[in-house]
Amino acid sequence: MQLSDQAIRERLDDLIRNSGQGYAEISRLLGRNAAYVQQFIRRGVPRRLGEIERRILADHFGVPESLLGGPPAQSRLQPEPAGHSMIEIGYIGGSAPGLSLDRRLIPTIGPDRAAGLAAHVVDGDSMAPTLIAGDHLLVDRADATPARDGLYLIETDSGPLARRLAVNPVSRRVSILSDNAAYPSYPDCDPAAVRVLGRILWVARPLA
Repeated sequence: MQLSDQAIRERLDDLIRNSGQGYAEISRLLGRNAAYVQQFIRRGVPRRLGEIERRILADHFGVPESLLGGPPAQSRLQPEPAGHSMIEIGYIGGSAPGLSLDRRLIPTIGPDRAAGLAAHVVDGDSMAPTLIAGDHLLVDRADATPARDGLYLIETDSGPLARRLAVNPVSRRVSILSDNAAYPSYPDCDPAAVRVLGRILWVARPLA
């Protein structure tokens, strides 16, 4: 039976209250701004949880995704080739069908981190030549605080964007950098104002 949007919000609210955690803490778990979960529960914004957010919450609270509006668990099961261990990864914003990735390609990612992974397709050339349009990125949404330099996916008013972040070791201020000199960079930003979705771990592209 399909749960109503209100029922899903009420169940999530109960899970959070029973855990003794707060809305802001759970929002940070999702790599979102502190008001994200409260807005979802109290105002219905967004209307539904994204696949990535739903999976992280279900794993965190130890409940089936179906309790938060997901499909029955058995509908997600797919046969795996012998000797393979596959990770099912959803794309941020539903920009593409889900990605099935052989865990052996990224052996440093253990089962405890798999739920926090998301995928993204690069649009545009602002990070060329490092990243080009059509590249598929693997993003660790659990690493959403830029404590070190690297490539990150950040949330902007126009949608997710890949950018290089550089952290000042003294002030901890963050510079948002475009690898393509034709696009602007933004030095010395307040880290609290940078909406980081996660650290980019892996990139794939066709050679032809």
